[in-house]
Amino acid sequence: MKRTFGAMRTTRWLATAAAVSIFAGGAVPAFAQDANTGARLNKVESEVRALQRKVFPGADGKFFEPEITSKPAPVTTPGQPTSTPVTDLLMRMDAVEARMAQLTSQVEQNTNRIGQLEAKLAAGAPAAMPMDAAPPASQSNLNAMSGGASTAPATPRPVVAAPLPAAPARPVAATSSRIEAVKAIVKPQSADAGDDEYSYGFRLWEAKFYPEAQQQLKMYLEKYPKHVRGSWGRNLLGRAYLDDNNPSEAAKWFLQNFQADKRGDRASDSLLYLAVSMKQLKDTKRACIALAEFSETYAAEAAGRLSGLYNSTRSGLSCS
Repeated sequence: MKRTFGAMRTTRWLATAAAVSIFAGGAVPAFAQDANTGARLNKVESEVRALQRKVFPGADGKFFEPEITSKPAPVTTPGQPTSTPVTDLLMRMDAVEARMAQLTSQVEQNTNRIGQLEAKLAAGAPAAMPMDAAPPASQSNLNAMSGGASTAPATPRPVVAAPLPAAPARPVAATSSRIEAVKAIVKPQSADAGDDEYSYGFRLWEAKFYPEAQQQLKMYLEKYPKHVRGSWGRNLLGRAYLDDNNPSEAAKWFLQNFQADKRGDRASDSLLYLAVSMKQLKDTKRACIALAEFSETYAAEAAGRLSGLYNSTRSGLSCS
């Protein structure tokens, strides 16, 4: 770019010299030199216009002038000298140099912006994690099952995806006998309306009306999200899906119940049934993660009330 500007200045001085030769007495040779200089200047201007269209290919001229134009000829008044070929060449040369400086400035600004964007993208790109690293049994792995963020230090571990999408609900024929059987299940009526809704869902599940139990328990959780039976309700909803041969949907509710409150009344049950769901889905890695977390967090339950289910779930799994 510096060489271009230098060439322009050289051309400018050559044009000045040609003008001097005209006024000094050079006749035909001086006019021929001026014509040659004008042709060269026309070529430079056309090249600058081509550069402008190449670097900034806009059609509306919003951010730059669409073409390089020379300054308008000054209006002469009596007593002022008229323009000469030399002054015209100098004015055109000034326009070319000014436009070249503007293009250079815009190119430098765009280059700087692109460099900043590339630096931000490079800084924000996540590092690849090995897929074959053995995962430790920790809450971060369970968070990964549901897509949640981990607060544990960054250590190499496999990316654990969320449970598989739920299978379509199994249609249930609304026969008159089934309708009558569901109606026969009495809904409790007590001073605690929330507990009545949960108990009615439990009775539907106990009678093996799983789709009806799922609907009832969802309604209970939506209507009473802070009820004392919330941990029971989420766990039982997962059981209703698991017993209805839908382990993928069941796993979502078991994981949600465990993460909502680790000290909840049925948090330990949900974590263990999460392992059961993963085992049914033939996802050994996630099943082992859930079992390891269960044995660490609820050691007393693993050796006591839930020992039978814990041992039967471990059976057949190759957990390291």
